[in-house]
Amino acid sequence: MPAAGPTPGGDGLLEALQDVVGHAHVLTDDHATAGYRLDWTGRFGGPTRAVVRPADTDQVAATLRICSDAGVPVVPQGGNTGLVGGGVPRDGELVLSLRRLDTVGPVDPHTPSITVGAGVTAAAVQQAVAGHGLALGVDLAARDSATIGGMVATNAGGIHVVAHGSMRQQVLGVEAVLSDGTVVRHMAGLVKDNAGPDLGQLLTGSEGILAVITSVILRLVPRPTRTTVAVIGCATVDDALELLAGVRRARPLAVEVMRGAGVAMVAQHTGTSVPIDPVPPWLVLVEVEGAGDDGGDDAGSAQLVDAVGDRPTALAQDAADARRLWQLRERHTEAINARGVPIKLDVTVPLGRLTAFLDRLDAIVPAAVCFGHLAEGNLHVNLLGEEATAANEVAVLRLVAEHRGSIASEHGVGVAKVAHLHLTRTAEEVEALRRIRRALDPAGILNPGVVLPVSRSGR
Repeated sequence: MPAAGPTPGGDGLLEALQDVVGHAHVLTDDHATAGYRLDWTGRFGGPTRAVVRPADTDQVAATLRICSDAGVPVVPQGGNTGLVGGGVPRDGELVLSLRRLDTVGPVDPHTPSITVGAGVTAAAVQQAVAGHGLALGVDLAARDSATIGGMVATNAGGIHVVAHGSMRQQVLGVEAVLSDGTVVRHMAGLVKDNAGPDLGQLLTGSEGILAVITSVILRLVPRPTRTTVAVIGCATVDDALELLAGVRRARPLAVEVMRGAGVAMVAQHTGTSVPIDPVPPWLVLVEVEGAGDDGGDDAGSAQLVDAVGDRPTALAQDAADARRLWQLRERHTEAINARGVPIKLDVTVPLGRLTAFLDRLDAIVPAAVCFGHLAEGNLHVNLLGEEATAANEVAVLRLVAEHRGSIASEHGVGVAKVAHLHLTRTAEEVEALRRIRRALDPAGILNPGVVLPVSRSGR
């Protein structure tokens, strides 16, 4: 665990921050800051000057004004569930934790939408809106820890992108604070609003390098009353893609793909069994709306049955059984991390190139654990043991670029992929992003070293 770093002396910075947020919410002790200094993978982290925990937007603004005046770099942090090092300190930066911004507003049933603070977790939103027959359109395994501010800042995707899109599609309004403490907000919550460029869309996916998100209006979707969950065995990737084409007619909520070896690893780690024996090379988990525990008929479940055909299938019989099937997918990361610190590569490849990509991938890293969101061509490639090398990381990312994919599908660039950004973005795009950043954060104090490579000017 990296040390907290030296406490600044004589400049009054900590005292000024304590005056804003209270003494108890400026943390400098190694033990108190430990959970803020290292990311979830264990690969990224460093010392911090202090962890500051503001309670509201005014305190965020005052904190940033103090840091801006002192030239102190700041790392905004949500639930610290990131996997690419974008939300942890690297070299003594101050950590600005947004977890106390946890206000949950009332549900607007007409839009429908809800206004929440940046520190509210995805699970808390789901709980708040469930009684209204609504749901947040984005769901992910880290729902109990991942915060809305962080999910917007990284444009999180998760398991329901095929049905509802990523966080970008859920944002109807945003409040944020610029590096100099200026508060900017557009919180009308209108579904249609073309009065100039959209601030929320600009900040979505910006990974904290443009502003600190403090509050968001989220679009909500109807909550399914019944769902059917099935795990289907596929002999090849082409077979899985053929299944996907049929499943799309059922308007699925989720279509997840898992390598058989990875599922077997999860089963061993969790002490459960794989519901298809023998374990096929690939398994696809599908969730569609309808036909739940009462066994009723509906078009979605019928189309799913038609798409499956004679492939080996495990069909959930009730809600508890559905949760067990989902565990095979959602506990992959836990099982992988139990085997050591992995190199986690989150990539997207055009579906038409997926088979060729995986054939080449197997030649480079045959033991890689692969799973992800099939409908979007999004794979999480995990390198373990002797294969977890920098050389293999570069080889895999170059392979993604050769197949016209993205090296950062839903986890972001962070610090992990800064050196490889050129594989996904042109030099002209990178320069345009630099100009936007300089306009909003001219001193370059927000999340330095994240997303954009350091330029010749040092920013």
